[in-house]
Amino acid sequence: MKINQNYNTLEKSYLFSRVAEKVAAYKQAHPEAEVISLGIGDVTRPLCRSAVRALISAAEDQGRAETFHGYGPEQGYPFLRRAIREYYGSFGVSVDEEEIFVSDGAKSDIGNILDLFSEENTVLIPDPVYPVYRDTNQMAGRKIVYMRATKENGFLPMPDPAVEADIIYLCSPNNPTGAVYTRRQLQKWVEYAKKRGAVILFDAAYESFIQEKSLPRSIFEIEDAKSCAIEFCSFSKTAGFTGTRCGYTVVPRRLLREGSSLRDMWMRRQSTKFNGVSYPVQKAAAAVLTNEGLAECRENLEVYRRNAKRITDTLDAMGIWHTGGKNSPYIWMECPNNMTSWDFFDDLLSRGAIVGTPGSGFGENGEGFFRLTSFGTEENTAKAMDRLRRLF
Repeated sequence: MKINQNYNTLEKSYLFSRVAEKVAAYKQAHPEAEVISLGIGDVTRPLCRSAVRALISAAEDQGRAETFHGYGPEQGYPFLRRAIREYYGSFGVSVDEEEIFVSDGAKSDIGNILDLFSEENTVLIPDPVYPVYRDTNQMAGRKIVYMRATKENGFLPMPDPAVEADIIYLCSPNNPTGAVYTRRQLQKWVEYAKKRGAVILFDAAYESFIQEKSLPRSIFEIEDAKSCAIEFCSFSKTAGFTGTRCGYTVVPRRLLREGSSLRDMWMRRQSTKFNGVSYPVQKAAAAVLTNEGLAECRENLEVYRRNAKRITDTLDAMGIWHTGGKNSPYIWMECPNNMTSWDFFDDLLSRGAIVGTPGSGFGENGEGFFRLTSFGTEENTAKAMDRLRRLF
């Protein structure tokens, strides 16, 4: 028996596991400390009322023989796929229900979609980057090429005609940097992918945080993107489903490679390896996408937006460079006093009992930067910013 040796190329500890270990050690040594976490992108606001009512009602359905649901369709119940299609239509994007696949979250699909592609493909990934993009391809042994995201290009790298790539990862609003691509910039990525015959894997998990109407919320707002892109989205941040687990992936019918439909391949993959998301969770997700549900979710999103503004206002007052925050829940700040990312993490934890995420954990170009999230409570965010001002 042989194991997959590609796992030996991975970092020994997943970034957020290392953060958690350091925080646990600090808490054990300082049990009196009130530690405030602005690190991992987990939400603090509860599910909206419409989702909770739908969960309860669907659970009751499961307790009656006449309304019981067993195995559902692997691609999602029609009522949720229809609601997702209508949600896309609310910002001018047309997708077919048959192109929508419901899942237990964008993270799973971003990794699982690689089943459709040969290990011989070259992958183009921004640096810094959400670790899942990098790690899942390292696990498969694919060649990875990195594009430099830096302060100079606003952490929004653009295509280089000299670089050959087959699979391209884009995330907008970006995790970890909070930067958002414009339509013009995404159009250039679509043109590059079409010329190369490449496929863009577009992570739109944070699209609901975009407030400026000039900025695209979906890759499919770009002409011809359906011939070269797959989009991943999630209810985790839009509706607080981090513990409930529901997302969706859109694979257009027009997306063909080597004579094969990637939509049909994904359908075949899901029907073989995935049994679908539970009926109560899908009912809750559909309730989120009603007018009432969306209005309730917007109330929660406004809390996170106020947190983001509090963080960016604090950094501005301190003269610290940053990006993100306005159309994103993430704020990407330059470490003060030329500190390294982990040194700043340790200093912030030891002197301020504040937890963030070291930028270097997201890649080489993240060194010297630090990610804060706006997903804390308003009270804790205010406390954390008061502490930060006193420290620096």
